[in-house]
Amino acid sequence: MKKLLKILGVLLLLLIVAAVGAVTYITKALPDIETPAELKVEVTPDRIERGRYLANSVCVCMDCHSQRDWDRFAAPLKPETFGVGGEKFDRTMQFPGEFYSKNLTPFALGSWSDGEIYRAITSGVSKDGHPFFPIMPYPNYNKLATEDVYSLIAYLRSLEPVASDPYPASEIDFPVNLIMRTIPAPAQPMERPTPDAPEYGAYMVNAAACIECHTHTEKGKKIGEPFAGGFAFNFPNGAVLRSPNITPHPTDGIGAWDKATFIARFKQYADSSYVPPAIDWNAGDFQTVMPWLMYSTMSEEDLGAIYDYLRALDPVAGKVEKWTLPGGS
Repeated sequence: MKKLLKILGVLLLLLIVAAVGAVTYITKALPDIETPAELKVEVTPDRIERGRYLANSVCVCMDCHSQRDWDRFAAPLKPETFGVGGEKFDRTMQFPGEFYSKNLTPFALGSWSDGEIYRAITSGVSKDGHPFFPIMPYPNYNKLATEDVYSLIAYLRSLEPVASDPYPASEIDFPVNLIMRTIPAPAQPMERPTPDAPEYGAYMVNAAACIECHTHTEKGKKIGEPFAGGFAFNFPNGAVLRSPNITPHPTDGIGAWDKATFIARFKQYADSSYVPPAIDWNAGDFQTVMPWLMYSTMSEEDLGAIYDYLRALDPVAGKVEKWTLPGGS
């Protein structure tokens, strides 16, 4: 018996040493993503405009890196906060911790090299080498065409520098604080397909990261069928919003929609005279996190390509109850 206990003690010690070694390696050595040191992006008018389109209409970077007016429908951006960050993402939104978006204007990025910005967008690694939690869907941006990433960099360089106070440091739950160090990977850029290519819709869906909000997720982990909805957002008044099913199921998804209906759903917010109505939280007015005003500026061609991709998915049954008021009413 003593010999057995001694063997078990040695095995336990070895396991502890291995665990400590693994944690030390993860925390000290990862992420191990090189910065493209020699990268210098030429800032041209064409790149700025392409970057503006991607950042505001497709990838909607500026949606998360600005602050939103949640007292109005679809929470439009507060103009004075454009690009300065400060929006909070926390456990009420199914994230494993508390995170604040960063300032993307040259006030904050002026000291960053183009290579460091490229690495941040495509691999989720900051200037100082620490990883981002993929609230910013950099695993999607990892596959963006190189020229599209260059355009985003050029656009960010063109913004007016706007000062902001330092935001609170991220609070990351265990073990996600370790796991997230293993997520960053070197860029694997695709060629951007031409709009008439069959794979163009897949490229646009990846760039828009539709799967991120339209998949049931808990504590940062996707546990539902892709695009079948169910991602829950908890609002301060106790209401719960869940993302809808956008697979082509005929009754539970968008299977009954034709392309014109899909495009019109976005473009109804493109009218320059449209003003998002105020939300009466006490009355339980419906609210959405979908940045409709930003997506409404996407081209009809690109919206149509996204529709074509979604229509080609396998339909998934499951009607999502989108809006639940406190007490389940």
